Amino acid sequence: MANIAKLMKQAAAMQRNMQQMQDELASRTVEAEAGGGAVKVTVTCGYEVTKIELSPALLQDPDPEFVAGAIKAAMNQALQKVSDTTREEMGRLTGGMSLPGLM
Repeated sequence: MANIAKLMKQAAAMQRNMQQMQDELASRTVEAEAGGGAVKVTVTCGYEVTKIELSPALLQDPDPEFVAGAIKAAMNQALQKVSDTTREEMGRLTGGMSLPGLM
């Protein structure tokens, strides 16, 4: 019985630590750029876009597909960084165990 109680305490502590990490990650930001720096995107690790910067030269480009592609590339890079950061930080808490729904 003592082992079950100890295990439950450990699980509760891990859950608290994971919630704290998720809260911290929600405010952490990552940045990415594309188009030779013409597009810069900032995203929180809570998947909220907080900033998109477009260079004036990019906005004068006559090819809207190029502009859209540069924005898309920067967004995808930023989202990949969010995913990588989240997986790395949560992996530290779980000792590398992959817990479905958390990462």
